[in-house]
Amino acid sequence: MIELKEKFEIPAPPDEVWPLMSDPAVVAACIPGAELNEVTPDGAHRGKVTFKFGPTVAVFRGETRLTFDHPVKRCLIESRGIDQKGASRARARFEVAAHGTDTTEVTMQGGFEVAGPLEMFASAGGVHVARALLAEFATNIARVIEQRRAGADAAPEQAPAASGTKILGRALMDGARSIIGKKDKGSE
Repeated sequence: MIELKEKFEIPAPPDEVWPLMSDPAVVAACIPGAELNEVTPDGAHRGKVTFKFGPTVAVFRGETRLTFDHPVKRCLIESRGIDQKGASRARARFEVAAHGTDTTEVTMQGGFEVAGPLEMFASAGGVHVARALLAEFATNIARVIEQRRAGADAAPEQAPAASGTKILGRALMDGARSIIGKKDKGSE
């Protein structure tokens, strides 16, 4: 399991952010390349996520189960999927929490794993791609809040699949920062 622990801020109070973050349709619209297709009778959300990383395109179809604890603004996310070629499988488990006063601090902790041909890619760069997608999500959810505040009553547009250049650039910057950080710690 590849561990991921992230924190980001959204410039709005939790009481404004949490209703959006607990609406699967809004969340899917704010994740680049995500599509929500249906809700099963037992409450699972089915859909797909398309990742573009340079010339590589991976499309995972699967389902996600959400367990909300609304009073404390926390959600357990459990997902599983298979890529469109059927050769790689992925699963993830994360706990997401939102807290703060004027600004919402979102924490996400958990992990994911990929088995099959995409396993090496996920092991080498999956954390960096996930961080880039989270940054895009934070930007998009803040944009939805701005639109709502401005009185735009249109539903948020589906976020396009994240471009290979944009995700690659963010992932490379994140990777470079982690390498530089390791060198700085090693030279102390």
